[in-house]
Amino acid sequence: MKKLFLVLVCASSVIAASAQVKFGVKLGANLASVSDMEGTKSKFGINGGVQASMPLGSMFSVAPELVYSSQGAKASEGDGSINLNYINVPVLLQYNNPSGFFAHTGPQVGFLMSAKSKAGGETTDIKEFVNTTDFSWAIGAGFATQSGFGFNARYNIGLSKLDKEGDGSSKNGVLQFGIFYNLGGGSEKK
Repeated sequence: MKKLFLVLVCASSVIAASAQVKFGVKLGANLASVSDMEGTKSKFGINGGVQASMPLGSMFSVAPELVYSSQGAKASEGDGSINLNYINVPVLLQYNNPSGFFAHTGPQVGFLMSAKSKAGGETTDIKEFVNTTDFSWAIGAGFATQSGFGFNARYNIGLSKLDKEGDGSSKNGVLQFGIFYNLGGGSEKK
């Protein structure tokens, strides 16, 4: 997975040197969960960051992003929660339809910024127990207007376990909804 990510980043750099790159900003909501963790349910969070689009011809592009994402899970009963904050770097291969519709998929690496557990009104730092790098696979679709505004939905499928030690198999799962604006309009859909 690390090699695939590195290859995609290198390919993106080469393409960027020879193609017109479009940039944009994005903001959205997360519905995050942690698999195989009993007594938890999904929790709402936010995501926001910057995106780029590097054309690979008329229908495809490479779309890297740099995104803050609040993830984790909420206790099924009571006020407890696990709050995980990441800086995520997805590198997506994107299909762009002339109508404005797009679909994308690709690897994502997340860098843990903070990890806290909240129960009974007390907050505990649990970063030392959580892996600092999180790998996932993103699948999504959306629509971009000619003016550069658009919306999208994406699901990030967790591939790496969260806990540093032990036999735990808990992984992140995040459903994201968002809006974006591409600077320079929507002639190259993102």
